Amino acid sequence: MDKLGIIGGSGLEDPAILTDQKEISCSTPWGKPSSALLEGTINNTKVILLSRHGRKHTIPPTQVNNRANIWALKENGCGSIVSTTACGSLREDIGRGDIIIPDQFIDFTRRRNLSFYDSFDPGNMKHTPMAYPFDSDLRNSLINVAENMDFPLHKTGTIITIEGPRFSTRAESRMFRVWGADLVNMSIAPEAALANELGIPYVTIAMSTDYDSWHDDEEPVSWQEVIKIFNENVSRVVRLISEWVKG
Repeated sequence: MDKLGIIGGSGLEDPAILTDQKEISCSTPWGKPSSALLEGTINNTKVILLSRHGRKHTIPPTQVNNRANIWALKENGCGSIVSTTACGSLREDIGRGDIIIPDQFIDFTRRRNLSFYDSFDPGNMKHTPMAYPFDSDLRNSLINVAENMDFPLHKTGTIITIEGPRFSTRAESRMFRVWGADLVNMSIAPEAALANELGIPYVTIAMSTDYDSWHDDEEPVSWQEVIKIFNENVSRVVRLISEWVKG
């Protein structure tokens, strides 16, 4: 039976959400993943937890070995992946602590390995379709569960990934809004694309923690504020995942 892979982002590196856990050390053709894998259960569902930035959040966004992370989850039996991410809101109606299930992303990164294919075999070009990067079945099942919970939910959203680790300038933040982005983060691209390349259904749960830099009536985003808001509301993400895996 396939396992569920969970990629924990900022504020969700805590392995205490798993029971009956055991650690799996592994390497991949792309090097080591961000952390040892933790295999365990959530509500009797077999899951593997991987900490995107390392257990102590020591890996900056650009240095995350996304190829090794996705490869390791697939090689250890994960048939689907749910990731979590803190993000900035680019819309007035997406408030701090709100949960968003994005349906699109924009990749604004510059320095990351974007594909598993560094070369093509003759006559076998690997151009992965990416019109709908987040799996619709996973999205719909998450939304169905989240609708019955007591927190603000946004069923769609376009999330733009910036390189980091710096936050956006005000001009960049306003430009992203013009482009049609609803959220900004530093993690989803190319993570989502790599999962698609390996044929792994992928979905993300985003939590808004700030208003990035575009909002005239708000203080510009800071790391301290991101972690403060995420820690105050991370229980929403944990509850959602726990209820969702019950099936």
